[in-house]
Amino acid sequence: MASDQRRGFNDGLAMANSYYAATARPAPSFPKLDGSIEADLVVVGGGATGLSAALHAAERGLSVVLLEGGRIGWGASGRNGGHLIPGMRLSAPTLVKTFGVERARELFELALEARSLMVDLIARHGIDCDLKLTGHLSAAVKPADMRDLAEEVECLNTVMGYPHAELLSAEEARREVDSPYEGGLLDRLGGHFHPLNYTLGLATAAQDAGVQIFEGSTAIALEKGARVLVRTAGGQVLARHAVLAGDALMGRLEPKIAGHIMPVANYVVATEPLANARELIPHDVAVADTRFVLNYYRMTADGRLLFGGGERYTPNPPRDMASFVRPYVEGVFPQLRGVRIDHAWGGLVSITMTRMPHVGRDGSIHFAHGYSGQGAILSTYTGKVLVQAILGDDRAFQALADLRPPAFPGGAALRAPLHVLGMLWYAFRDRI
Repeated sequence: MASDQRRGFNDGLAMANSYYAATARPAPSFPKLDGSIEADLVVVGGGATGLSAALHAAERGLSVVLLEGGRIGWGASGRNGGHLIPGMRLSAPTLVKTFGVERARELFELALEARSLMVDLIARHGIDCDLKLTGHLSAAVKPADMRDLAEEVECLNTVMGYPHAELLSAEEARREVDSPYEGGLLDRLGGHFHPLNYTLGLATAAQDAGVQIFEGSTAIALEKGARVLVRTAGGQVLARHAVLAGDALMGRLEPKIAGHIMPVANYVVATEPLANARELIPHDVAVADTRFVLNYYRMTADGRLLFGGGERYTPNPPRDMASFVRPYVEGVFPQLRGVRIDHAWGGLVSITMTRMPHVGRDGSIHFAHGYSGQGAILSTYTGKVLVQAILGDDRAFQALADLRPPAFPGGAALRAPLHVLGMLWYAFRDRI
């Protein structure tokens, strides 16, 4: 959490009632910043992007201070659906059409590097986060969606050299999830995990590497000069370099950057433990359907259905998140009608105009955000990439920075109403 502009809204999305908070591994508590500190690098934001940047910088010998406005992992990095989906937010054919074959391949390879980095960090640091590399299913809602998925599989196989995606018929998809779909695309390198435990594991690894971490230390001012000065209510950090990793909670700290993303609320529930968990999703894949306002779901390690979905066109959260998401759960799985919901929460997802991440620098300040639903894997990687650029290796950084998603028209003032109009249109398109 970087600045306090959207802090109250995010805090109102019931993270304390989440399945993740209820099953979090023991983690160290971190103090508030009190006084002045100097460092090589100051990182603003205690999610996967910021923690990865801090960890990789400390491992390269830099002195690092990380400031988190709330609690470590309580932003999007610790409350998302926990799906691991290789690739970028744009499909492989769309990448090719937008950027050309060579550039599309480069971006796709970076995304695969991101997956490998995450799996390696989990193994190297012994992070206990229920990692399941059991696959990810994109489930087709309409017959026309199967044409798109077939094109995707063909492009992945022949253009990207990626043999791990398979087109499934309706019958084959039913063997993966006990709900009727037209078919699907099964990516065997996908999977799912416990995002909060992963983020807390990164924090422990960063602290062990020498990073000074401060919670409850909202960055309220940023001053640029020969060095970067970040102020909090209780102190300040003076550093040679800064990484801004506040994502949807960047707020007013750096408006020029924040105008490139739209914070969107999302709602998730977890049911009671299910006796028929293996019948619903026999091979433990993560599933997302092809609606624009999609449903996404998976099983937890203790046999609960963790389900995100629903259409919401205003920034105010529903009064009862469980009741809000329940119809979507029961629409996909009628056999779960009346099931007890034990946990319900929400979170902010940041999207860009192009649905590609916004990565860049302004002098000695580097930043990355706007993962548009693909941050579970990409955030850790971009944190590392920012540090590589700070230390002089900007190959991967430049590939991502060149994406340059535009700012939203009208800046922050018009983002929300434009989003509402767009969501209404796509919800209508889903229905017809």
